[in-house]
Amino acid sequence: MTFDKGDAEGRPPYIHTMLAGGLGGTTGDMLMHSLDTVKTRQQGDPHIPPKYTSLASSYYTIWRQEGVTRGLYGGWLPAMMGSFPGTVLFFGTYEWSKRHMLDYGIQPHISYLTAGFIGDFAASIVYVPSEVLKTRLQLQGRYNNPYFKSGYNYRGTWDAVKTIIRTEGFSELFSGYKATLYRDLPFSALQFMFYEQFQSWAREYKKSRDIGVRLELLTGAAGGGLAGVMTCPLDVVKTRLQTQIDPIPALSKTKDRLVTETMSGPKDPSKQPQPPPPPKQQKRPISTSSPSTHTPRPGAIPLDEDSILKGLRLIYKTEGVGGWFRGVGPRFVWTSIQSGCMLFLYQTILRKLEVWLPVERSDMSA
Repeated sequence: MTFDKGDAEGRPPYIHTMLAGGLGGTTGDMLMHSLDTVKTRQQGDPHIPPKYTSLASSYYTIWRQEGVTRGLYGGWLPAMMGSFPGTVLFFGTYEWSKRHMLDYGIQPHISYLTAGFIGDFAASIVYVPSEVLKTRLQLQGRYNNPYFKSGYNYRGTWDAVKTIIRTEGFSELFSGYKATLYRDLPFSALQFMFYEQFQSWAREYKKSRDIGVRLELLTGAAGGGLAGVMTCPLDVVKTRLQTQIDPIPALSKTKDRLVTETMSGPKDPSKQPQPPPPPKQQKRPISTSSPSTHTPRPGAIPLDEDSILKGLRLIYKTEGVGGWFRGVGPRFVWTSIQSGCMLFLYQTILRKLEVWLPVERSDMSA
């Protein structure tokens, strides 16, 4: 039996892909939110030494001390508010871009990779502000949290929105926008390129579009997990930019509001800030789900928001390669399981919509 690539891929209506993507993506995000909280705590922990180390112990500590709702699921509301419209925009844009590139004869891997970039860029206007709120509330935990001092203390989501706009300006809701795009555009592009390839191999193996539950979950999880590990250094930079407190300027250019507060003259990018004299530069041990053989001294320094590459170089210089992969354990677990759940639900909902809302064959190729 020969297996036609066009038949294997299938082209459901755009409204079906957007609904299925929105529901699948939001469900996957909510299921895995607690692991994302652990990853955020590990990457954004300002304490010396860091309080959160391995995945299991960090998860248990947060659950025991702070509970589920405001501990492990802190920031769930902005996460959900950004997840559904963001994934709706992503899947609609992804499918439109992918189909047009394939129709123009562009190589499939390039089509999937490029469509992932375009889709995530379209969704970023929605999910970046929600990501800022989500990461700050995850790092904070509950209001007046006695167990963890993050530097933030919002009463809830709306209080966080009002406080950020009032004290830091509306633009702060897009803090780390460049870093988020640097992380999420490559992640989505790689995730869907891997996923489409794994799906193609699975369909060739099964000689059918229906590859079964196990392979649906495996292909989605493998695509997300691989992309998550490969983009972990960018995720570390993004998390620190969105959660760092700014009383001390970064090593090079600082935010405008900091320049007005520290009128001590231009800073030399190659030197640490002088007043007050900082302690000897310290490093943070990496936190993954397995024991670490990298044991540098703890402590993290603020990053320059204007350059992702400078942030990567600074982390490498002060913390080594281990600093790039801080929190890689929870990130791998989160991205693989979330991706597997999301894409499994996406395919399942698409099949249900095909039965519930049947369309003419000519419409399906639109």
